[in-house]
Amino acid sequence: MAVASFVAGDWGTSHLRLFLCDDEGGVIESVNGPGIAEVRRPFAEVFESLMLTFESRHGSLPAVLCGMVGSSIGWTQAPYVPCPAVPAAIMDACVPLRGGRVQVIPGLKCRNRLGAPDVIRGEETQVLGALALNPQLGHGLKLLCLPGTHTKWLVLKDGMVEEFLTAPTGEIFGALRDHSVLVPNGLRTEDLIDGAAFEAGLKRCVEHPQVPVLHLLFECRSRLLGGELTPEGAAAFLSGLLIADDVGGALHLFAGCMAERTVHVIGAPRLTGLYATALALRSHAARQLDGMAASLAGLTRVHQHLSRVESNAV
Repeated sequence: MAVASFVAGDWGTSHLRLFLCDDEGGVIESVNGPGIAEVRRPFAEVFESLMLTFESRHGSLPAVLCGMVGSSIGWTQAPYVPCPAVPAAIMDACVPLRGGRVQVIPGLKCRNRLGAPDVIRGEETQVLGALALNPQLGHGLKLLCLPGTHTKWLVLKDGMVEEFLTAPTGEIFGALRDHSVLVPNGLRTEDLIDGAAFEAGLKRCVEHPQVPVLHLLFECRSRLLGGELTPEGAAAFLSGLLIADDVGGALHLFAGCMAERTVHVIGAPRLTGLYATALALRSHAARQLDGMAASLAGLTRVHQHLSRVESNAV
């Protein structure tokens, strides 16, 4: 039977997931809680109440947390580690809480290649995990894509985070879907699975590489009114336009930052699949990695690193 060793936690804006893990990161059980934006009492109280689920049976446990828990709206403000950043620098900058039994992983900051300030919080843990799950990522120049509400395009050089760029692709999609006339209101995410319409949106951008996506967006409505798209298809077409524009722009900006025209895509399987389709249309391969698996591997790596540091200090 697996022996409980630590708790791995991903505490984001909308969700809290705590995983009771053995020393190698194998999940024994899990519990969910409110996201940072939903908490209406002290964060410590919320965390302690959920930890009781584990500690009532296993005793006091160390925990490692990532995500918005370390932001200005979270439990504590963990610093942004400047890039270029090696994994050890990220792990050594964790902020201790609960008498040192809780460690909050810091974010990353950089000046992106457009000369603007940029930040990451949460995705750095997925990168640490990806490096653990696929050691080949630590050799040479690699381009990573972490799609989501705020998609991150990140450059690794011999395992060091060199730089990254954020595209709020998912946020723009949600805003246009829910608060514009481009697609009908009331569609749920699960209603948007229209592969043909999504690919039509992708191809529309690829066919007109010099045309800004702004000049294509109204086609969601006009094609719906003309009977070429269903309501679900209009939303999928919108998604295709935005993802194609995101991918096309990133491939242009990061040309030369990948081996063999391959992008490593880390995130929820359905979303990484959409980005893989967009990359394939531009003759690029995608190596997909489940985002939760990467997060758990990253949290485990941090726990093991800090445990070694503590042991060496004794």
